[in-house]
Amino acid sequence: MDVCLVIQQRLRELGLEQRDLAAAAQVTESYISQLLTRKKAPPAPNRTDIYEKMNAFLKLPKGQLSAMVEEQQREEWKKKVDPPTPLHREVREVVIGKCRGERRKQVREIFEKQAFGELERLVTQKLLDVTKRIARDELENEHWLRSMAKLRNQSYEEARTIILEFLDTDLFNISVNHCTAFLAPMIESWDIDVMTFAMEVLLNPLLSPVQAVHFQFVEREEGERAQAEPGFEEFLSLPDLSGGATEEELEFLRNLRFKRHRPTAVFYYRVLQNLKDPLHFRDSSLLRLHKRGDANSAEKRKQVDSRKKAIRRWTKNTMNPNKRNN
Repeated sequence: MDVCLVIQQRLRELGLEQRDLAAAAQVTESYISQLLTRKKAPPAPNRTDIYEKMNAFLKLPKGQLSAMVEEQQREEWKKKVDPPTPLHREVREVVIGKCRGERRKQVREIFEKQAFGELERLVTQKLLDVTKRIARDELENEHWLRSMAKLRNQSYEEARTIILEFLDTDLFNISVNHCTAFLAPMIESWDIDVMTFAMEVLLNPLLSPVQAVHFQFVEREEGERAQAEPGFEEFLSLPDLSGGATEEELEFLRNLRFKRHRPTAVFYYRVLQNLKDPLHFRDSSLLRLHKRGDANSAEKRKQVDSRKKAIRRWTKNTMNPNKRNN
């Protein structure tokens, strides 16, 4: 059954109106109206959170609306036979305009010579990935949403609505409006090495929690792995420091890279403690998990004391190498 018909029927059964549904989904009434009149295609379930909110508000079985939309979109894809159209010229101008000055002429020549070629698709996709990641992470951040709304002279609901539309777009359907709303304000500049395709994206510090994102495309032999830092190897050899680290945490520590400074075992131990501290992450469920685990606090204190002693021993041996060798 058509998802729009199901929503409209459920609203009638509950005696509710479109504005009630819009308030529950935290979008504008106009957005809901366009969805229900099919002037706007339903967003993909994996790119939005409105179906969960609508599902709960309409008291429907969990996941029903998402499943219906996925089925509709599968049917629509089967009917599509025409290849996707390339970028709007205005979108291309925004992308080129954000390119670092000394590289801009070269990039423009490549883009113009090969309309929507490999380089243009790669660059646009990466810029889209970066801005989408920020928008998705900040979707529940009211302060960030209000900052975006103020930047565009919009209401909170209007800003949230256009973000949901942006998250639902893809490389072949990105619009000029998406560029002016997200790519232009979020991205300060970008640069790319056209030989290696190494890419750097600098972001607006007022709208992004990170200031730079780097992409590397490096050819490696199968099984090849970067050499581990000596400090990391020493960290692994000291159970008092590395004990209790999960595989995921060790993989993170192993992949840390440094250009000039060489980290010590204590550096890796302190990073590990930061990884384990729930206050360093946005997911409040981690904090609750740690609170429940406080029953073993005495054992934890013993582990901490043991690791502190190990650090002192390590520091003493490092400062007095002759004494350690005697």
